Amino acid sequence: MFGERELIVDLVVIIAAAAGGGVLASLLRLPVILGYLVAGLIVGHYIPGLDIEVARVQDIAELGVALLLFTLGVQFSFAELRDVRSIAAAGGLLQIVFTIGLGTVIGLAVGFEPSGAVLLGAVMALSSTMVALKLLDARGEVRTLHGRAAIGILLVQDLAVGPLALLIPAAAGGEGAALAGELGLAIGKAALLLVVAYILGTRIVPWLLQRVAEAGLREVFLLTVLTLGLGLAAGSFALGLGVAFGAFLAGLVVSESEFSYRTLADLLPLRDVFATIFFVSMGMLIEPEVLLDHPGIVLAVVAGLVAGKLVLTAVPVALLGYPPRTAALVGFALAQGGEFSFVLAGVGLDERLISSSEHSAILMGTLISIVLSPLLLTGGPRLVSWVAATPAGGVVFGDPVVIDVPAPEDLRRHVVVCGYGRVGRELVREVTRREFPCVVVEDNPYVSRTLRSMEMPNVNGDATSEPVLQACRLEHARLLAVTFADPAGATLILAYAKRVNPQIDVIVRGRSEEDYRVLLEAGAAEVVQPEFEAGLEFVRHTLHRYGVDRTQIQALLQRRRRDVYQR
Repeated sequence: MFGERELIVDLVVIIAAAAGGGVLASLLRLPVILGYLVAGLIVGHYIPGLDIEVARVQDIAELGVALLLFTLGVQFSFAELRDVRSIAAAGGLLQIVFTIGLGTVIGLAVGFEPSGAVLLGAVMALSSTMVALKLLDARGEVRTLHGRAAIGILLVQDLAVGPLALLIPAAAGGEGAALAGELGLAIGKAALLLVVAYILGTRIVPWLLQRVAEAGLREVFLLTVLTLGLGLAAGSFALGLGVAFGAFLAGLVVSESEFSYRTLADLLPLRDVFATIFFVSMGMLIEPEVLLDHPGIVLAVVAGLVAGKLVLTAVPVALLGYPPRTAALVGFALAQGGEFSFVLAGVGLDERLISSSEHSAILMGTLISIVLSPLLLTGGPRLVSWVAATPAGGVVFGDPVVIDVPAPEDLRRHVVVCGYGRVGRELVREVTRREFPCVVVEDNPYVSRTLRSMEMPNVNGDATSEPVLQACRLEHARLLAVTFADPAGATLILAYAKRVNPQIDVIVRGRSEEDYRVLLEAGAAEVVQPEFEAGLEFVRHTLHRYGVDRTQIQALLQRRRRDVYQR
C-alpha cells in the first residue's frame, strides 16, 4: 500500500511539473514538448528529497506511446496526401536511408560501436511530428506544398518506427544467416498480424463499433476502442514486434470505419495525458553533466540533426522534381529529432547497443535540436528568400520554367494567381467563369497536370523565381494575387512585380499585423488576413440570426476592418 501511495505522489508531481513546463514553454513560444522534457529534467535532478523511480513511471508512460501510435493510425489517410505521394513514399524512404548513413558515420567518428552507430542513425532519421505540425500550423503553412510534403515524410517516418524498433534488437542478436533468419521470422509475424488486422477491419470492427454506438453509452464505446487498440498492441508485443506496430495497425483498422472522428475525440485527452508522462519520464533520463562530460557527442548529434538532416531531407525532395525552395523549406521543417527518437534510443539502451552515458548524450542532442526548431522554421524562409535574391542563389534556386498550353504570351490585362490551393482555386473559378484572362503559377507538378487537363494557362515553377514571373508577363498584367502564406516569398514577388509594372494591383495573403505592415510597404494594395476575415464572417452570421439589420452589420464590418487594418 505504501508503494502505491508513492506512485500516486510521483504521478501528481510529474503531471504538475508537466503543466508548469508546458505553460512556461507556451509563454516563451517554444514547443510544449520542450517544456515537458525540461520539467522531467528538473523533477529528476533538481528537487531535493524527491526520489522518483523512473523505471516504474516509464512502465505507465508506455501507454502514451501506444495511444500516440493508435491515434496516428486513426488519422492516417493516403487520400489527403495524394498530391505529394512521391515525396511521402520515395522521398521519405530516401531521407531515412540517407540519415541512417550519416548517423552511422557520426557514431563511428565519436567512438560508438558499429551497432550503436547504426542505432544513432536510426534515432536521427526520425523528426518530431508533434513539433513540426504545431510550428507549421502556427505559421499557417500546413496546406502549403512544403507543408504537405513535410507531413508526408513525417508519416513515413512514423510508419518506420515499428520496423526500426524491430530491426534494432535483431541487429543486436547476430549477423549473417542468423540475422537473416530473425528478420524473416519477424516479417512472417508482421504478416500474420497484418492479416489479423485486415480481418478485424473488414469483418468485425465496423459491425462491433456500430452496435456499441447504437447502445448510446459513451464510456462503453471508449472502452471498446481502447480494448481494440491496446489488444493489438499487446498481441504485437507478444509476437516480439513491439507495442508501436500493433497500436498503429489498430488505428488503421478504426480509421476505415465511420467512427474514426468520434474515436479521436474520445481518445485525444487520454492520449495527451499519458504522452505527457512519457515525455517527462524521458526528460528525467537526461543527465545535464553529459554536456560537459561528452560535448563532442552532443555537438555531433546536434550538427547531424540540424545541418546534416536539413540537407539530406531537402535533396530527395529536389531530386523528385520539386522546386529547390520547396525542398529547402521541407528540410528546415524536419531538421530536428523527434518523440520517437527517444523510443528508439530507449530500445538501444535496453539492448545494450549504447551505454547509459551515450544514451544521455543522444537525448541531450535531440533536446537541443528541438529547442532550435522554432528558430529554423522562422528564419529558414527568410534565409532562402535572401539567398535566392543573390546572383549565386538565383542559380541554385532558379527553377526550370514549364509553360503549359495555352501559352500565356497571348494574355493582356490578365490576372496572375500565385498558388492553386484552396484560396487560389476559388479566385480562379470566379475569374474564369466571367471569362477574364488568367494565368496560374503553381510549383506542384501534380497540380500543374490538373491545370493542363483544364486547359488553364499556367506556369509550373516557384513563384519567387524571376524567370517564372517573367513567363507570366507581369508587365502586361492587371492584377497579381499571391494566395499562399509566405510573407518572405510574397515580398520577393512584390519587388519584381512593382519593378516591371508599377501600376499593377497586388493582393497578398498575410498572417499577422507585422506581415500587414511589411507587405503594404512592399507595394501591396491589399493584405488579406484569413483568420480575421473568418472571424468577421462569424460575426456577420451571428448578428444576422439575432435580427440585426444587414446595413448595420455591413457598416460594423467595414468599421472593424478599417480599425484593424489601419492599426
